[in-house]
Amino acid sequence: MMDQRISSILLSDFAGNEIDLLRVYNGRPLLLLIYNNQCLGCTGRAVPLAYRLSKEFTGVEVVGVHTNFSGEPVTERDIMSIFTIEALPFSIYLDNEQKVYRQFASEGTPQWVLITAEQTVYRSIFGSQGNAENRLYYALEQVRS
Repeated sequence: MMDQRISSILLSDFAGNEIDLLRVYNGRPLLLLIYNNQCLGCTGRAVPLAYRLSKEFTGVEVVGVHTNFSGEPVTERDIMSIFTIEALPFSIYLDNEQKVYRQFASEGTPQWVLITAEQTVYRSIFGSQGNAENRLYYALEQVRS
């Protein structure tokens, strides 16, 4: 999957509108966090890490992709339930049918996908613990350079 150019990343916003992230963030590097609110590693480690990375790597757009495995509708209130703040710390979109999860051959959640400004997959990293975090920092340094 590395160095693969992609043409679209289709998700939904909270109103049910289809969103193509490559159009929304055209020409900017993207760090996708593919996660699920029911995943404790996601909510306890990956989401806070995504927030830190969004502050440290300001040239990279950090975007949450909530993959819905249950089939039950997910609302903005459901997503907000994991946060202690009133507003989302970064943009989060819904992957209601696991299309983006499968598009990037996710190993599970959390899965990180770093996409260059040229819309090429640079790295895909599974996990939220030390090794994954270190690999993310190295990859982000390379994309930012």
